[in-house]
Amino acid sequence: MKPYIFEERNGIYIIDLAKTAKQINVATEVVGRVVADRKHVLFVGTKKQAKMIIRDCAEKAEEFYVSERWLGGMLTNLTTIRRSIKTLEKIEKQVAEGGEGLTKKELSNLGKLREKLDRNLSGIRGMRKLPGLLVVVDSNREHIAVAEAVKLGIPVVGLIDTNCDPDPIDYVIACNDDALKGIRLVIEALAEAIISRKNTLRVSERGSSREEGDREARQDSVRGEDPSSESPPSSESPPSSESSPSPTENIRPEEEKS
Repeated sequence: MKPYIFEERNGIYIIDLAKTAKQINVATEVVGRVVADRKHVLFVGTKKQAKMIIRDCAEKAEEFYVSERWLGGMLTNLTTIRRSIKTLEKIEKQVAEGGEGLTKKELSNLGKLREKLDRNLSGIRGMRKLPGLLVVVDSNREHIAVAEAVKLGIPVVGLIDTNCDPDPIDYVIACNDDALKGIRLVIEALAEAIISRKNTLRVSERGSSREEGDREARQDSVRGEDPSSESPPSSESPPSSESSPSPTENIRPEEEKS
């Protein structure tokens, strides 16, 4: 962490905030590219100072998060995690139906199991494939998550303090990972970058769909105006009854008498 330290005073290391500001800008660009590639971001922060911020910002950005406990294999053994999520959904369905055929003790045990699974898996219930980016608060505490991401080749954005190892982190954000305001500042900046990028993509998708609809309408109108589909007008028009005299009108009065 020496490159990110401004100086030392009375045994306290002071982080260079100018470098931190540049690192935040780089991280926002990274999350924007990940969202543009139609991939998800997984926020991880289980320490007391970070869990509420991680959950609120991830839900606001409509991304996945882990704020209670990192279960081993959440990335490397996603199939087993998905099986646990299906178990949670099955239990919720049983409880919603009133637990027919179950005793009070069995219902109580199901309720406890549901609470435990929901607490640990609620933030990743919709995650059916690996995320495109991992954002962690305190890489020392979340070392298992970082190790799994490194093993799978998933880039990592890390909020790390002077006591952390920056080597496994792809995009370092040097800050005080115990400060509530510092964590909120960085995580909210990343969440806002995700929201802004998603809004831009939605606008561009609406514009492209509208252009495609206009193009199809023009093609349909061109097909309707094709002269080959219309029958040519007849060159001979039938004589009108007013212009053609009847045979009796051509007979003179003398001829009628005779």
